[in-house]
Amino acid sequence: MKKLVIILGIGIAGLAFSPKQADAQISLSVNIGSQPLWGPVGYDHVEYYYLPDIESYYYVPRHQFVYLSNGRWVFSASLPARYRNYNLERGYKVVINEPRAYEHYKYHEEKYGRYSHHDHDQKLIRYSDDPRYNERRGNSQNHENRGHEDHGNHKDNGHHGHDD
Repeated sequence: MKKLVIILGIGIAGLAFSPKQADAQISLSVNIGSQPLWGPVGYDHVEYYYLPDIESYYYVPRHQFVYLSNGRWVFSASLPARYRNYNLERGYKVVINEPRAYEHYKYHEEKYGRYSHHDHDQKLIRYSDDPRYNERRGNSQNHENRGHEDHGNHKDNGHHGHDD
């Protein structure tokens, strides 16, 4: 009988520490090292940058631009030729942390379109004094749009408006 109680106790303890308990843990994702040097500082995690000047997005996890072409969203390592003069460092950037942000393009266009084609003072990662970005400085990533000019900056983490 004593063996049965011990075995039963071990079984219950095993259930209490099962892998299902790990599923309940909160996961925090930080992608500072993945953000492009032309991105605005101050974000531990960024899914997308919306670029209102060119009505396009940049998907940080895959380092891809997302833009409309013939009515379809295209994912590409570089911007199309029509944006060859776009400067990513100067253009306004809105941080959008939601899945498939481009599916809400009309909303983003309405909300942030007023920021297009204006000068902005968003501080870029390239010029940041924040030690979290030190690993980014001077690396060979210098411009993700592969030969095009650089441009852009703004955020959307649940509160809406200019950077704080």
